[in-house]
Amino acid sequence: MDTEALTGDSTTPRPRALATEAVHAGRDDLAGLGLHAVPIDLSTTYPSYDSRGEAERIDSFAATGARPDGPPVYGRLDNPTTARFETALARLEGTESAVSFATGMAALTAVLLVRASMGLRHVVAVRPLYGCSDHLLGAGLLGTEVTWTDPAGIAEAIRPDTGLVMVETPANPTLAEVDIQALAHSCGSVPLLVDSTFATPVLQRPVEDGARIVLHSATKYLGGHGDVMGGVVACDEEFAARLRQVRFATGGVLHPMAGYLLLRGLSTLPVRVRAASASAAELTRRLTADPRIARVHYPKIGGAMVSFEVYGDPHRVISAVRLITPAVSLGSVDTLIQHPASISHRIVDEGDRRAAGVGDRLLRMSVGLEDVEDLWADLCQALSDRPARTAAGNVPESRPAGR
Repeated sequence: MDTEALTGDSTTPRPRALATEAVHAGRDDLAGLGLHAVPIDLSTTYPSYDSRGEAERIDSFAATGARPDGPPVYGRLDNPTTARFETALARLEGTESAVSFATGMAALTAVLLVRASMGLRHVVAVRPLYGCSDHLLGAGLLGTEVTWTDPAGIAEAIRPDTGLVMVETPANPTLAEVDIQALAHSCGSVPLLVDSTFATPVLQRPVEDGARIVLHSATKYLGGHGDVMGGVVACDEEFAARLRQVRFATGGVLHPMAGYLLLRGLSTLPVRVRAASASAAELTRRLTADPRIARVHYPKIGGAMVSFEVYGDPHRVISAVRLITPAVSLGSVDTLIQHPASISHRIVDEGDRRAAGVGDRLLRMSVGLEDVEDLWADLCQALSDRPARTAAGNVPESRPAGR
């Protein structure tokens, strides 16, 4: 009889489930330290009476970008609390390393600077992207040059000086999806960066499909409560080392308190994403059947984001919601709604914005953890003054409320 099958003993440890990793990653040493909760290290500097040893550690970091052994020399170089968050996120994404930053835009900036430092300033990108990502690439603020293309044109757009191919899937705000595996094949040796903010590791792990770099605005689902800002890049250790060097030089570090809150947020990430996704799917079903809605966008992989186009003036919906919060950002425990053409994508040229599917009647909703019936009731009352399409396909004239 196979005793191993009965006892579960094996020389190869059973891989932990994502939900288990979300709770325990970055915390594996706590019991040995006699702790249950993660400690917060707020130090900006670290005492040392061995200045020669410190010099060697600084030289080593400058040469390799690897984390120094022992305590950090200075808070801009590293921090034990934020390092725990990085360890946990790398585990969830299935990468060797992760490097955190003050915001998602600081994280993207660091990625572009690393590639530019290698003489690779050209970026191939697929729209739509988050509005500020679009602006950072298109405005050439970092000396980069961008070629915009559709997924089918990736291979043709790559040049000898192309340092990066960037996509966001599901995309902000249209929730358009791309085939990551096919795109990675088209990229060849050029790294594919996937902004996976909307999906999180719960719904997709881009590295498993061939992406080399995964970007998150940690402000969103990873934190999950609308009270912390941060960004993080998951990648191999070689690229992470370069990112740490850029972070040290430019100063876009994640604050230790933010690192603590993000690590705490990861522990409930699978539960939050799955619960909010169930509500989002139900709201999608109802909105699709509602004659006041022109079109609904919802990704095949699911998720908690829903975008929909209304007949008439979308600003009336924004002003009429009462339970749902009209605000930029997403991924919080409460439901948020916003008008991308006015806020998150306002900085993108109007023609480019419309060509990417970000029309003036599009609304983006981040579904939270409220009861779905309460959310639907709020949407219905907010839409109640909206003209509905008739059976003949026409939009009737507006009538006074209550008639």
